[in-house]
Amino acid sequence: MIELQHLHKSFEDKNVLKDISTTFENGKTNLIIGQSGSGKTVLIKCTVGLFAPTKGDIIYDGRSFINMKKKERALLRREMGMIFQSAALFDSMPVLENVMFPLDMFSDENYARRKKRAEYCLDRVKLLDSKAKYPEEISGGMQKRVAIARAIAMNPKYLFCDEPNSGLDPKTSLVIDELIHSITQESGMTTIINTHDMNSVMGIGEHILYIYKGHKEWEGTKDEIINSDNERLNSFVFASDLFRKVRNEMTESNK
Repeated sequence: MIELQHLHKSFEDKNVLKDISTTFENGKTNLIIGQSGSGKTVLIKCTVGLFAPTKGDIIYDGRSFINMKKKERALLRREMGMIFQSAALFDSMPVLENVMFPLDMFSDENYARRKKRAEYCLDRVKLLDSKAKYPEEISGGMQKRVAIARAIAMNPKYLFCDEPNSGLDPKTSLVIDELIHSITQESGMTTIINTHDMNSVMGIGEHILYIYKGHKEWEGTKDEIINSDNERLNSFVFASDLFRKVRNEMTESNK
């Protein structure tokens, strides 16, 4: 579990995050949504320690990230997994070596055990048969699945995903969503997803934080979104005719 307590972040005289408090729970897919420039990426970067908050605290399972010593922070970062928007694979390494990279860097296990763990992770995302291929030889969706395998290689307690569906077709996006969701439930990780994808919101949004101009405008579940009377949230989530139609149909069926 990760708790944000009255988080503020300013750059010179610009207030980007304004008093954000929320709890990201274990074993759930926690989504951060909002318009471009709303502060989503800054919030993620503060949470993982890339930016220092101007004020407030970040609590990892009872541990204050702000008050941690340098060595404690280094150990905590080993408990984090990251899925980047671009997958960020190493072109010069085959798939298996990409997944083994964090294990080679941080694990004390011997090579055989590291390789076995990497192969398990690739098998979990159904890409074990592609372990000898290079990133350029596989599709964009497969690259994202390799990125997921690499992110879970160290068996993290916390998983951060920055626009994991970016650039993918709708069908492949659903595969990525379900994969992240199922891995989260299996391992009990605290998963935080920064996304613009409304299919993700309605599909796997177990806890959703909507940010508007740097402050928490709304939070709840995908089911609660349907009945929300927050005008800003509704104009953002139901901007398309398709989603407005889905909402109207679901509202009618619940009457």
